[in-house]
Amino acid sequence: MKIIKTPEEFKELRKTLASKTIGFVPTMGGLHNGHLSLIKRAISENEVSVVSVYLNPTQFNDKKDLETYPANFDDDCAMLEKAGVDYLFAPTYPVMYPDDYKYMLTEKDFSHELCGAKRPGHFDGVLTVVMKLLNIVQPTKAYFGEKDYQQYKLLDGMVKAFFMDVELVPCPIVREANGLAISSRNRKLSKEGLALAPRFHEILASGKSESEITKALEEAGFKVDYVTAKDNRLYAAVFLEEVRLIDNVER
Repeated sequence: MKIIKTPEEFKELRKTLASKTIGFVPTMGGLHNGHLSLIKRAISENEVSVVSVYLNPTQFNDKKDLETYPANFDDDCAMLEKAGVDYLFAPTYPVMYPDDYKYMLTEKDFSHELCGAKRPGHFDGVLTVVMKLLNIVQPTKAYFGEKDYQQYKLLDGMVKAFFMDVELVPCPIVREANGLAISSRNRKLSKEGLALAPRFHEILASGKSESEITKALEEAGFKVDYVTAKDNRLYAAVFLEEVRLIDNVER
């Protein structure tokens, strides 16, 4: 696996890959089996695989959340090497934001609902950094997990709105055997928190009304941010031990 750190270096590499299909998985590090499922699919469906590891500060409205994000670059590299990834793009903030984030991409509707309602600027940061990454890598396909389904829908809308020549591929949520959606943030939970966390998905998938689910989650010990149905999907975010967890199910 070759590690590339600047757009200029990747641009030169890209010239040598012009005739090949490229599968791309953007990540913020803290890699786990959920990421690995995306990476394996990118490898199997394309001639060349690229993964980015970049902890993007512009999508964090909570500085503490950024500072405590559970990521280890050496561990991530070892996982990517073992998986057989061809190229790792690992830029720094000055590389990704030479303008110091003076320019940003904004969506004016769906990004202000659900996770965006109480996280001002979050999706501006997501859309901006993914636009930059797609412009740098120029992949054939880019892979995103459905755990962040609102994010996927916004990115898909961005690609269509700007006529971008890339296919976004949504991939099913990877769960633990107990139903808990795998997430880097799960590592921040205590042993007791990890024991309770699977109840989140169990209650969310119960088929009950939004208000009933909200009440059941609160009674179970979660602090509910939202439980909202939209477009045949039920979205939810909760706090457990001050760790924010998200999930969604089809309805």
